[in-house]
Amino acid sequence: MADKEGVKREAVKVDKNYYTDVPFKTNGNFHVKGAANLDWGMKKHLTNIFNPKSGNTVMFAFDHGYFMGSVSGLERLDILIPQLIDHVDVLMATRGALRTCVKPNFRKGIALRVSAGSSMINDDLSHELVSVDIEDAIRMNADCLAVQTFIGAGGQLSSIDNLSKVINAGARYSIPTLGVIAVGKDMERTSQYFKLATRIVAELGANIIKTYYCDDFDEVVAACPVPIVVAGGKKLTEKDALTMAYKSMLGGARGLDMGRNIFQSKYPVLMADAIGKIVHNKYTDKEAWEFLNDKIKNSGK
Repeated sequence: MADKEGVKREAVKVDKNYYTDVPFKTNGNFHVKGAANLDWGMKKHLTNIFNPKSGNTVMFAFDHGYFMGSVSGLERLDILIPQLIDHVDVLMATRGALRTCVKPNFRKGIALRVSAGSSMINDDLSHELVSVDIEDAIRMNADCLAVQTFIGAGGQLSSIDNLSKVINAGARYSIPTLGVIAVGKDMERTSQYFKLATRIVAELGANIIKTYYCDDFDEVVAACPVPIVVAGGKKLTEKDALTMAYKSMLGGARGLDMGRNIFQSKYPVLMADAIGKIVHNKYTDKEAWEFLNDKIKNSGK
């Protein structure tokens, strides 16, 4: 109700309570957060992404070429992907990379990149468009449709329009949408920003959110009603990447989407296995680091 004319009111700040110690409430016993009331087809696709036993996922992102071109470590997808495919749960890629470099007899989930935009030559990457129509996504047998989403950037409105169109198209054919939170050069990676961005994208209807780890990450997760998968981001040392992975899972993430921290590692297959130990077997970062080093020693490399 509007304030009465002539009456000055002062805003009262109300503290937020994220109840980080209280599990997400839902109906039914489906293993994916926020998906209990979805139809069978949606649940089947989500099960191809999130392991029913652990409830988590290891995604391998190699979609960087759609705006970065030939990236170090991804020069030859036809050589790299066969090495890694049995060591991850989901491939996140463009349709071009999948059709040309991945054999169709593999039995892994597909997160299909359906948005595209400017290349790295252009400073502003926030203006994207939907580059894959729903019919081709169905032909690709995609398990989710990945859309870059810029909240707080110059292309925010068109980005939200892209996301909404993909969500609507996917819902018609029971294909989930993965909202990828993009952080522009003028945006800080703070919990305040990620709480805003992840909540907006989830309330627009995205079934999975991909974002970055940050301080107070457990609050970001608690405030988001769908599962969050943490992006690996820039290349870190193997030890630091495992620590980030462990902190993400400890904070409530339902998986990791590692790209450069796998394919730019000196030991990409072993690194993928170490990430999997954290995601599916509840290894600590220390245990995963020891696992990685033992594997390296035994491999003789």
